[in-house]
Amino acid sequence: MAFQLKNNSSIALLVLLIISLYSSLASAQYSGTATFTEPPYTPSACYHNEDHGVLVAAANTELYLRGVKCGEYYQIRCISIPGNDPCLGGTTTVMITDHCDDPKCPALVLSKDAFAAIADLDAGVINMDMTL
Repeated sequence: MAFQLKNNSSIALLVLLIISLYSSLASAQYSGTATFTEPPYTPSACYHNEDHGVLVAAANTELYLRGVKCGEYYQIRCISIPGNDPCLGGTTTVMITDHCDDPKCPALVLSKDAFAAIADLDAGVINMDMTL
């Protein structure tokens, strides 16, 4: 038995369902750790010697996806750690411009400016959430 749409309202409902599913995937959240690196932020795996400012990040191999994530923007939020909270509150948005291919890399290596916007630099490593 084949699935058939009988009228325009069924088609509209199906389109809304597809859009809703896509939206929930597009705003998926990921939790992990992040550290930071000092400038300069070029050259990079995504853009070679092209400068993309100071709110950038290198993704680990799992997130980098062989360059698929190059140019994507993520909103980063520091997650507090009970008893040792380096978080400053708020969020920062970074662009993926590089790849950290060392197996010991955290999820993200943020630029110093991006890290400092959400956490105390003395922390060195934070737990974070990132949203596309």
